[in-house]
Amino acid sequence: MALLTHVLACLFGIGSWVAINGMWVELPLIVPDIPEGWYLPSYLTVIIQMANIGPLFVTLMHRFKPGALDERPVIYSIVGLGVLATFLLAFLWRHRTWVGDAEHSVALLVLSFLLSVVDCTSSVTFLPFMMRLPPQYLTTYFTGEGLSGLVPALVALVQGVGMVQCHNATQEALLQGNGSLAGVNNASSSSSGWGVAGELKAVYQPANFSAQAFFLFLSVMMLVCLGAFLLLNLHPAVAREKLSQRYSPAAGVVGGGGSGGGGCGGEKGDMGLGLQNPTPEQKPMLGHPDMEDHAAMEEPRSSFGKGTYSRLEVAFIFVVLAWVNALTNAVLPSVQSYSCLPYGNQAYHLAATMAAVANPVACFIAMFVPIRSLGLMAFLTLTGTGFGAYIMAMAALSPCPLLVHTPSGTALIVITWILFVLTLSYVKVIIGVILRDEGHSALVWCGAVVQLGSMLGAMSMFPLVSVYGLFTSGDPCNTKCPK
Repeated sequence: MALLTHVLACLFGIGSWVAINGMWVELPLIVPDIPEGWYLPSYLTVIIQMANIGPLFVTLMHRFKPGALDERPVIYSIVGLGVLATFLLAFLWRHRTWVGDAEHSVALLVLSFLLSVVDCTSSVTFLPFMMRLPPQYLTTYFTGEGLSGLVPALVALVQGVGMVQCHNATQEALLQGNGSLAGVNNASSSSSGWGVAGELKAVYQPANFSAQAFFLFLSVMMLVCLGAFLLLNLHPAVAREKLSQRYSPAAGVVGGGGSGGGGCGGEKGDMGLGLQNPTPEQKPMLGHPDMEDHAAMEEPRSSFGKGTYSRLEVAFIFVVLAWVNALTNAVLPSVQSYSCLPYGNQAYHLAATMAAVANPVACFIAMFVPIRSLGLMAFLTLTGTGFGAYIMAMAALSPCPLLVHTPSGTALIVITWILFVLTLSYVKVIIGVILRDEGHSALVWCGAVVQLGSMLGAMSMFPLVSVYGLFTSGDPCNTKCPK
């Protein structure tokens, strides 16, 4: 029964960001067929930030009318909207509408806004809902949230999105004049075509299946999320888990975030007490030194949550949370192509896919090693920021970053992306576990700060990338770099 609940929590988490993540990975396939072209990523950035009206409303309701808003009807509404919007997107993404003197993809932009509202609002509703389940399922939920980026990336990889070959432009023109592309020498790939200016042309390869099929897949994933949420609310086995948590006398021990050593293993052991009702004399752990320290710290250190952390520590946790989400959700993704593509198309796809794998791996590690030390959190944040600084430096040096055209440079940028996502994803999960222990309102603020950090990161990078053009992308077939 516990395995069933873990699976449902994971599937529920996948629906949190799968729609917007799917939009991003599908861009190379939709951009050639819409009037906005490669301005669409800039439009999506603005649209996603406008969609923060959803989490703003939920956060204000919790702040000024605590207890008045039940997140379950909100989740039913937004996930149902996500199912409908992704289904309509499959048939309307190519539709054009005249606005003034120009054509625009109004249907695509409107549906993208609705999906952004769904995903942004999930940050302040999905997490608080997980308070209704025992603590060990929160890490499983975060694993699902990580898979919301990995699953569409893997499907897009199978689809063959963004695959480029370098063709001889003169030869291709002659062959097109003859009505055939047969005989084009495909041996000159993106890795060997650098430095032959004016002779090679980057050609995107046709996908293995259409964008319509991909969007229908996203609609099915949202439907799976809705089904998982229904079962989390209605399945008798899950109801027994909730009942066990509600009446377990160890619940107070599980909830204490300041014990430092409280992990998934300990929580499962505590939950095993179920509906037992031991007398105080039957609690041998009360004599343990760690528990004595916990008892000595029963005096609340602040008015936040259960008072486990001081005001300064709470501020530190939320600043780290905002910073980490700004880097992972906005700042570094906006320059991923600039940092990776100079090393080749294969390096870009490998970095994107393996970084997406690193997210759920970090959640899986946190499930068994849930270290809640603020010192370790600070160390990992600094380490991840260092990896991010190297990625940003390579993006700034594009199209000729360090060690370009060398296997070591390619391996280094891919490994750096993996370690960047791995370290900071672990930090995010541990912060989520800490705030879960502090109560329902703490998780609402957790989701709000996640969205705030992502918004500030996007607002910082948008002018640098899209307005001032501080980053330069090279032609994968014709860029020359000094040795």
